[in-house]
Amino acid sequence: MKRRTLLQVMAGSVAMFTLVGTAAADDMSDAKAFVEKYASRVSAWDGPTTGPKAVKDKSIVILAADMKNGGILKVVDGITEAAKAVGWKVTALDGAGSIAGRTAAFGQAMALKPDGIIINGFDAVEQGPAMEQAKAAGIPMVAWHAAPAAGPAPDIGVFTNVTTDPLKVSRAAADWAYVDAGGKPGVIIFTDSTYAIAIAKADEMKQQIEKLGGTVLEYVDTPIAETSQRMPQLTTSLLQKYGAKWTHSLAINDLYFDFMGPSLAAAGLPGDGAPSNVAAGDGSESAYQRIRAGQYQDVTVAEPLYLQGWQLVDEMNRALSGAEWSGYIAPFHVVTKDNIEFDGGPDNTFEPDNHYRDEYKKIWGVE
Repeated sequence: MKRRTLLQVMAGSVAMFTLVGTAAADDMSDAKAFVEKYASRVSAWDGPTTGPKAVKDKSIVILAADMKNGGILKVVDGITEAAKAVGWKVTALDGAGSIAGRTAAFGQAMALKPDGIIINGFDAVEQGPAMEQAKAAGIPMVAWHAAPAAGPAPDIGVFTNVTTDPLKVSRAAADWAYVDAGGKPGVIIFTDSTYAIAIAKADEMKQQIEKLGGTVLEYVDTPIAETSQRMPQLTTSLLQKYGAKWTHSLAINDLYFDFMGPSLAAAGLPGDGAPSNVAAGDGSESAYQRIRAGQYQDVTVAEPLYLQGWQLVDEMNRALSGAEWSGYIAPFHVVTKDNIEFDGGPDNTFEPDNHYRDEYKKIWGVE
């Protein structure tokens, strides 16, 4: 075998450097484009335009995972608002952030003998025996964030699971961190293995960051219901461990950042500095406040929580009418300080300007 000359080696190195540089530039361009697509204003209705008229005089129970969670609470508000439009009675039961609490709430729901049950914010598999009981009783169930993907989940008895596309939400969060870090993010990911959807989102963020050449410093599994107790000390410990290497936090929910700020402030870190906090859902009121103020959160990939409440009522109406699910997957929104003033409702939440209330009322045949 002939030895290559120095000139040939140098030429090969230049070619390889060019390929690597081009790939990195393409990654950055693709990430920017993906983020910008979902940071733009949402003004067109892309949901259903046909469906069954509203069935009358129904009693619905909402089983909420934890009413302290701002995203869950706003979905409850959206359901209540939409149910009023169709004349349904709604009872919301709080699972209070624990499996035992949700089991007790499910028992209460069954005792009420409702026409339908809406599971709000917890993995339906967790309540398997109660789900089987509801199925046996012929009670239709729709859900929000009860399974890893949008759409019907017949194996667990859910007519349809309402959510944005969780993997796209996660990619948007990861891509924003990658762009913001100039292609070299040092990331800590926060998730909760109690929920299949949370693991799916966290795994996608990890995969995307590593695919782009960033570093995942740590993958932290800590219960979302215990963030108030765990996050202050956990934040301090992670700062001591990683220091300036920690450029970005990626969490599956805004709630993790509700209790991180004081520890960052105590360490002398400014609210608009590193680590930059990015949430892949849900767009809570406190997240909007932090982003607007530039205090320990830069991004939330927000879901249209009120719209999803209306969609849950529409899906329940379809279930009660013997129709198919709508097939709709609602849009999400990458919320930053630069765009927070549009697509925002009066109480700090993502509120698309697409007239969804009027569109659903047309389908239901109500004023």
